[in-house]
Amino acid sequence: MAVKVRILARAVLLGLLSWFIPFVFGFLLFPVKKSNAPLFSTLMFLIVLATAGALLIWYFRKRGLSVREGALVGTLWLAINLVIDYPMFAYGPMKMTPLVYYSEIGLVYLTFPIFAVLAARLAKP
Repeated sequence: MAVKVRILARAVLLGLLSWFIPFVFGFLLFPVKKSNAPLFSTLMFLIVLATAGALLIWYFRKRGLSVREGALVGTLWLAINLVIDYPMFAYGPMKMTPLVYYSEIGLVYLTFPIFAVLAARLAKP
């Protein structure tokens, strides 16, 4: 039981990092959005993808890799990102409608479960 709690705590902590790391980079790169929005979007997608890969490596270190667990962790990280992110963009200074939020930001978070499942599937013998 204690092992499962520790695994869940690791998943949640890394899920919070999966939001925080791209947020910091997005904040630092925000001036690029004004001058070149497509470049900003591409950079942010690459940052989210690299973050997903690095955090999945960290999550599964010293553990067996499972497609099911990858799907669960990726989905948890997707949910964490949406729960933290959406209120900031819906009610914060950016005031985005749901359609704008999901088309510009929210769908990128699907990277977490998709990457986790495909990486686990690829790594399975």
